[in-house]
Amino acid sequence: MAIGYPQLPARGMLVLCSFGMPMKTRLLPFLLLGLSLSGAPGPGQPGRPIPVRDFFRNPVQSGFGLSQNGRYLSWLAPYRSRLNVFVRPLAGGRARRVTSETARDLSDYFWKGNRILYTKDFGGDENFHLVSVRLDGKGLKDLTPGLKLTAQVVDELPDDDRHLLVSHNRRNPEVFDVFRIDVTTGAEQLVAQNPGDITEWLTDHAGRLRAAVATDGVSTSLRFRDHETEPFRTLLTTSFKDTVAPLFFTFDNKGLYVASNRGRDRTALFEFDPATAKEGKLLFEHPKVDVDGLSYSRKRKVLTTANFTTWKEEKAFLDPVTQAMFRTVQAQLPGYEVEFTAHTKAEDKFIVAAYNDRTQGRRYLFDRASGKLEFLAEVTPWLREQDLAEMKPVTYTSRDGLTIHGYLTLPKGLAPEKLPVVVNPHGGPWARDTWGYNSEAQFLANRGYAVFEANFRGSTGYGRKFWEAGFKQWGRAMQDDVTDGVQWLVKEGIADPRRIAIYGGSYGGYATLAGITSTPDLYVAAVDYVGVSNLFTFMDSVPPYWRPYLATMHEMVGDPETDKAMMTACSPVFHVDRIKTPLFIAQGANDPRVNKDESDQVVAALKQRGVAVEYMVKDNEGHGFQNEENRLDFYGAMETFLARYLKAD
Repeated sequence: MAIGYPQLPARGMLVLCSFGMPMKTRLLPFLLLGLSLSGAPGPGQPGRPIPVRDFFRNPVQSGFGLSQNGRYLSWLAPYRSRLNVFVRPLAGGRARRVTSETARDLSDYFWKGNRILYTKDFGGDENFHLVSVRLDGKGLKDLTPGLKLTAQVVDELPDDDRHLLVSHNRRNPEVFDVFRIDVTTGAEQLVAQNPGDITEWLTDHAGRLRAAVATDGVSTSLRFRDHETEPFRTLLTTSFKDTVAPLFFTFDNKGLYVASNRGRDRTALFEFDPATAKEGKLLFEHPKVDVDGLSYSRKRKVLTTANFTTWKEEKAFLDPVTQAMFRTVQAQLPGYEVEFTAHTKAEDKFIVAAYNDRTQGRRYLFDRASGKLEFLAEVTPWLREQDLAEMKPVTYTSRDGLTIHGYLTLPKGLAPEKLPVVVNPHGGPWARDTWGYNSEAQFLANRGYAVFEANFRGSTGYGRKFWEAGFKQWGRAMQDDVTDGVQWLVKEGIADPRRIAIYGGSYGGYATLAGITSTPDLYVAAVDYVGVSNLFTFMDSVPPYWRPYLATMHEMVGDPETDKAMMTACSPVFHVDRIKTPLFIAQGANDPRVNKDESDQVVAALKQRGVAVEYMVKDNEGHGFQNEENRLDFYGAMETFLARYLKAD
């Protein structure tokens, strides 16, 4: 249900699980920046060998932001090897460190008046607390204290410098109540108590709690009220397969903008009338893919862009002012993707991110009035763009006739012939890979490996039919799609069939284990990173706030009672006797999504057979390694492991 939060652009490697169609995730994110330590060069080293550390160390500066009054610039930078918030006057002057977190990197923060607010968890447990601090680093306040509590921002209330709306599960671990919290004192006032089935709250543009999404496990209800003093009424109820996701209110606060696939295959953007409970005016649709989201100008009260992903992230402009700004910036940054990532309340100054598939790029300050860009920082200046590899979109056909989209990153300087390959199935599984900078792919390509990523059936973004084709297909047709992609690489002459490895995180870790149990002769090495091994114990150990979705998981993955035989057949832990591929497993001890027992079971079963398996456990990590030193350990070990089995004859 929750999300990874990597550097631009998001890749979604460790999402497990997201429920329903896209745009329904609202949990606070954690940061998985990437990855590792210098080791021996791989086979057929292309170009200039780059130390592994350079791919995965923390950036010099990233996460730039602007105070709403436009007086200050903020960013994330290392302090004692952890990313913390720094601030300086926008007009120039000395930078000062605001936060002093030393246990884990800060992954996200935002401005609130003259304070910085950020989220933190504890050893990767994803019990996110919201913390407030003054710009001088004093007055630190945990706004959501409590054991095993996780918080979500409902509304930052940009017109109120003192308060914001937050939901947390202190009262009941499975549901989230909404509170108005004072960011200085931490005093909280109950705004809405969850009746037990609400999974998402939505405010209007005045910060009033006016809409909610509820679930009974297999159906979703949209609730609404005209005034905050009234009870919610149900507007419509749909199957979890149908998306009518409220994005935000219309500017008159009377209606909603929604992303809907009701009665259609691909999600599109509509106006929605609460009086009729029907989609009204079509705002934007794409003929081939789902629409990812909708953006707007709060100051000008206009819709600005509709966002979608074909082979890369794209946008359709709904507003000529926004389109003109993008064109002004893009003309100054040819060859790069451009995103506006932050702005002042007056919308006169913006942070611009410029990146492509070979660099995390540079960050700039854009002045709307002058049209000029001011350089702020290069995210990873030690990596030269010309040394890195291009990521190419590819398509192939599955054994039952589906078109599968994916990406291939080929080692720079090597011909695409008989290459060692690392197959990298994405996490989720209800997510997708997309084009852009990928530290893992660049690291592996620099070691001489082609990197193959497939958006197998069940991946999101390609419409309802393709998504539903993955239901109850873990280890079955979803895995066949990965296998078919490998065979396509061999048939095309790109892959050396004797040197193919598989590596994945989260659901990708499950696909790794499923790959070496269902096709034991296909891979010569495997790396499972926080992956599921037993569908029964996985279902039984989900975090409490996932429990409202268990019935949906039974529909999408399998019901432990009615689908027992299928789930047994598709749980790799019951088939370790088929494993003959060298295996390396990495696991965070505090992982709330994929419990450590998922990895322990496989390791114990293999050891019982007398089969050696490399096992790395980090006691201060969760679903993916966030701390720099742990990332370095993991990827350094993975580099050595892969080089051992993918070397040339």
